Amino acid sequence: MMGKTMHLGMILLGTGSHVAGWRMPDAQFGSQNLPLLQRVVQKAEAGKLDFVFFADAVNTGLDAHPGMMLRFEPLTLLAALAMSTSRIGLVATVSTTYSEPYNIARAFASIDHLSQGRAGWNVVTGSSPDAAANFSRDKHPPHEERYAIAEEYVAIAKGLWDSWQEGALVGDKEKGIFVDPAKMHVLDHVGPHFSVKGPLNITRPPQGYPVIFQAGASDRGLDFAGATAEVVFAAQQIQEEALSFANRLRDKAEAAGRPRDAVKVVCGVSPVVGRTEEEAKEIVAELASMMDTKAAMRVLSDRLGHDMNAFPLDEPVPDLPPSGMMQGHAIQLTAIARRKKMTLRQLRDYAAVSSGHRLLVGTAEQVADDLEDWFRSGAADGFAIMSTHLPGPAERFVDEVVPLLVERGLFRSDYTGSTLREHLGLPRPAHPAAATGRTMNIPA
Repeated sequence: MMGKTMHLGMILLGTGSHVAGWRMPDAQFGSQNLPLLQRVVQKAEAGKLDFVFFADAVNTGLDAHPGMMLRFEPLTLLAALAMSTSRIGLVATVSTTYSEPYNIARAFASIDHLSQGRAGWNVVTGSSPDAAANFSRDKHPPHEERYAIAEEYVAIAKGLWDSWQEGALVGDKEKGIFVDPAKMHVLDHVGPHFSVKGPLNITRPPQGYPVIFQAGASDRGLDFAGATAEVVFAAQQIQEEALSFANRLRDKAEAAGRPRDAVKVVCGVSPVVGRTEEEAKEIVAELASMMDTKAAMRVLSDRLGHDMNAFPLDEPVPDLPPSGMMQGHAIQLTAIARRKKMTLRQLRDYAAVSSGHRLLVGTAEQVADDLEDWFRSGAADGFAIMSTHLPGPAERFVDEVVPLLVERGLFRSDYTGSTLREHLGLPRPAHPAAATGRTMNIPA
C-alpha cells in the first residue's frame, strides 16, 4: 500500500453511543458485559483497526448516559482484553485530577507489558465537578489548575516509566545478579502538586511510554496537547473548522519544539449505516422514538458545561459563557447549532445520537466518501468510530465501510507492526538517561 493512510479506532460504550441504543431489538448491552466487549474488540482487530478506546468518568447518577452509568473500571478492562486480543491497541481514559501518578504509571506499564506494547492513555483533567465528592474534595479544581496538575502528572509518569533502563533485569543465576544497579534511576520529584520518590517497581514499558492521547480543545488544552499528546481526539463537526483546529494544534506542537506531524488528529464520528440512505434515516428515527429525554439532556448539559434544563426547548440554543468542563464539545456543538439554526430540542436530539460527535447517516459508500474527503483535505489523520448500539453497527462498519477504504488505498489490509506506536507511525521514545546514567529529576 503506497502513500499516507488513515488511522481508525473505535470508541466503545457497552450500551452504544445513543442514549436509547440499548433498547434496539438487535442490541446486546452492558458496559459490564465482557463477552460482548470481547466480541466487538476482536471484530475491530479482524478489521485491522489501530485501537479501541474506553472513555471513563469517576462519578455517575440516574440521569447519566446508560453507557456511563454502570461500567467496568477501564484499566482492569484493558488487562482482560489484552488476554483475548493480540494486535489491536487498547486505550483508556484516566483523570489526572482524581488519581495518583505512581499508581497509574504502574498500571499502564503493567498493561503495556501484558499486551506486548499495545497500551494507550487518554489523559483527561476531569470534566465533572460531581467527581470531587468521591475523592474527599470540597470542590473541583478550576480549569487552569487542572491543567497545571496534568502537566506535572504526565512528566512524573514518564519519569517513573524511565526508572529502569533497558537491560536492567539481568537474572544471572551464576553470579547472583538480579538487576544492574547502574540502570536504576530514582525520580526524587518534589513539585507544586506531587511528591514522588520512585523508582517504579516494574521495568520500562515495551513502547517506552504508552501512547499519550488527549482531547482538550480550549487554548490551555491545546497548549498541553501540543507539548504532550501523540494523538488528539477532536469533536469537530464542520470540515473547515476541523482543518483550522488541526493546523492550530500543529502550530502548538511546533512551538513546543516538536515536529508538526508529531500529533495525530483523530475525529470522533458516529456513522449510522443502512442499505440505503432512507434505511439509515429510519434507524435514526427508531432510536429517537425510544429516547429518554432526561438522559439526552444530561448528555448535552455535560457536553456544553451548563445545565440546559433551564432554557426553552423550542427556542434557539442560547449564548453561553465558556465551559469549565468539555470546552471542545461545547465549542463545536454551539457552532453547528448556529450554522444549522437548531433549537435546543434539535441539538439535544443530535447530541443524543453521537454523544456530541459528528453524525453520518447513509450507505457504506456515502460514509466512506465522507471519511475520504475529510482525510484527503487534511482535516483529520483518522477517525474514532462510535456505534449507536452493539454489536451490529460496529460489525457493519468493519464489514462494509472498512473494505471500501482498503480498496481505495486509504487503510491497511493487514497489520504491519505489533505495537500501538507502530500502528500509528509513532517513534518509540529512547530512555533519556541511557547515555549519561543521570538521575531523572523533573524540574518543579
